[in-house]
Amino acid sequence: MYSKFNEIESARKLFDELHVKNSHSWNIILSGYSRHGHFGRACNLFDKMPRRNLVSYNSLISGFSQHGFYKESVNMFKKMLNECDHLVIDGCTVVSVVGACACLGALKLLCQVHGFMMVFGLKLNSIVYNALIDAYGKCGEVDSAYRIFNRMSERDVVSWTSMVVAYAKVSRLEDACRVFNEMPIKNTVSWTGLITGFAQNSRGNEALNLFRQMLEEGVQPNAYTFVSVLSACADLALIEKGKQIHGHIVRVGCTRDLLNQFVFNALIDMYCKCGDMNSAKLLFERINEKDVVSWNSLITGFAQNGHGEESLNVFRMMIQENVGPNHVTFLGALSACSHTGLVSEGMRILDFMEKDFGVIPRSDHYAILIDLLGRTNRLEEAMNMIKSIPNGPNYVGMWGALLGACRVHGNFGLARRAAEALFELEPKNAGRYVMLSNVYAAARRWDDFQAVRRLMEERGLRKEAACSWIEVRNVRHEFFAKDNGHSQIEKICEVITILVNNMKDVGYVPLIDGTLFPDEDEDVVKLCY
Repeated sequence: MYSKFNEIESARKLFDELHVKNSHSWNIILSGYSRHGHFGRACNLFDKMPRRNLVSYNSLISGFSQHGFYKESVNMFKKMLNECDHLVIDGCTVVSVVGACACLGALKLLCQVHGFMMVFGLKLNSIVYNALIDAYGKCGEVDSAYRIFNRMSERDVVSWTSMVVAYAKVSRLEDACRVFNEMPIKNTVSWTGLITGFAQNSRGNEALNLFRQMLEEGVQPNAYTFVSVLSACADLALIEKGKQIHGHIVRVGCTRDLLNQFVFNALIDMYCKCGDMNSAKLLFERINEKDVVSWNSLITGFAQNGHGEESLNVFRMMIQENVGPNHVTFLGALSACSHTGLVSEGMRILDFMEKDFGVIPRSDHYAILIDLLGRTNRLEEAMNMIKSIPNGPNYVGMWGALLGACRVHGNFGLARRAAEALFELEPKNAGRYVMLSNVYAAARRWDDFQAVRRLMEERGLRKEAACSWIEVRNVRHEFFAKDNGHSQIEKICEVITILVNNMKDVGYVPLIDGTLFPDEDEDVVKLCY
């Protein structure tokens, strides 16, 4: 009784006073310790038990799994199999172990556990079925999950939702929609699973449409729903839509506990990616408990929006607050150095990130430093850095940063070396060929330019059309290069002409440089003049 009501110390005192202790009394204390996460005491008690049974092992297996100690949960399961040939696993064992396998991505062990179930003839109920569907889905074996799903004689909303999430995780969104549409009953988790799938697969418009349908059907979103739709708004830079969702959260948040740290972080990230740093900073200051994600969002947001000094100031505040930075933090700080040209500061940050915080620099950290060196025309230093980094010549991002800098500063020799490395590392990326051709075009070396273009044609490569977009009255308008298909293209061109004329009146002279291809010069000159 004391154990069930969180009075574990009182329960242990009574346990110690017992003259005769049976398996049931041992297991009650063991279960209490495991349920409250006191695993040092639990393991010590477990080792002293004169006779262990399945309940004893299950207490630790489930306790470890529920508290996030997945490896320990799996190891206890293996210990049970090795030490107790007479024990037969039950549903409780399976649910805990397959859950741990799912979180570890341990597909091989998951299959073994599934095999044990078949060998032991374990009777499967809906809870075990659902755990298996969820586990196979999280391990990416969605077809195995679907086979189990099809064997179920009776499916509940958890079964259906697990299958939707499994398909969404591996980007099979059409299959996810098919299962979702077949669901007899949908709840908030079902809708959120599908919305999250679309948002995480860069299909934000569909995610937002689903969110609208969810509200129209009277299903109340939860915090996870809002995190996903805010992520979709951030990826699409739909700030007005993001503000509407923010308003919805504020209206209903107090009554439904929506204003938690995850939602605050998603809001900050959305405002940062939409360029509204004032709103992002205001929200950040209102959070009572800031985690590393909160700090990272603001540091990266300032850096990406061209406010390098503000980004570095927030980074320094984070260090002063004794919040441990991670690799994302340093990406933001180094990016701030790159945008402000602070080479010495960037080098200093690279030096102390491992020395003081134990964060080992990754290829993307070095790529930003190479970009920083490239912006200041220190290309030879950038090249030497690539050579000095372990396995550096095999990282695409570093060569890409170097090639971009060579284009700006007209260093043809290094540009060719960088491009050749990129052609080998990612031969199907047409953008790299275009970058090299632009280097030659800028110097009007048309023979070299044409040679690169012919190489693209020989390899069947074609660069995707450049695209920009703008949000007007909650509608996103996209514009592709050389595409005149917009419904208001004539009015748009009229406004552009007026703007160009106004610019010319104050002394603007268009720069028609060599980055334009020969056949493009005439169209651009017409637009500018």
